Amino acid sequence: MSHRHIIAILRGITPDEAVPVCAELVEAGITLIEVPLNSPDALTSISRAKAALGDRAEIGAGTVLSVEDVNAVNEAGGTFIVSPDTNAAVIGETVRLGLKSYPGVFSPSDAFTAIRSGATGLKFFPAEVLGPKGIKAMKAVLPPALPVYAVGGANPDNFHEYFAAGCTGFGLGTYIFKPGMSATEVAERAALAVAAYDKGASK
Repeated sequence: MSHRHIIAILRGITPDEAVPVCAELVEAGITLIEVPLNSPDALTSISRAKAALGDRAEIGAGTVLSVEDVNAVNEAGGTFIVSPDTNAAVIGETVRLGLKSYPGVFSPSDAFTAIRSGATGLKFFPAEVLGPKGIKAMKAVLPPALPVYAVGGANPDNFHEYFAAGCTGFGLGTYIFKPGMSATEVAERAALAVAAYDKGASK
């Protein structure tokens, strides 16, 4: 299963919203979907979305802070783990279970701790603080093939700047979903994000 490197971050989504919203994302072409664990009954949302769309999308968890969280996500059917920090124990358990690991990094020290722990890719967070220049400087010393994502401040209007800095993709939070937003609104925003991503990725 191949994916665009866009992770939709559905912070605050409820189990009843999960399947219809995720279905719209997949239809628009976004097939990496993160449910942060500080959302209401997040594990149920992950389980439902995985059951409904697991053959077309990867459903993972965000704001994962402990080894216990990793195990709970694995039991719910999640396939990737996103954490806000570089926690070697969390990364190690994620890798041990055969899940993909995307820890948050802000410095070269963070990045290499994550890499040595087995991270699948890196989440530059908050990207709006690092900026494209900061990310480009760090990219110069990172393994070229390692996927890196700009998260926190990235949106379709500035994708091109982060692509130019060497980013592989993006995590989209409040741009793509806020509590109370309808599935139709999510679909419209997802379509704009996919169009901007495809335009930038083709250059």
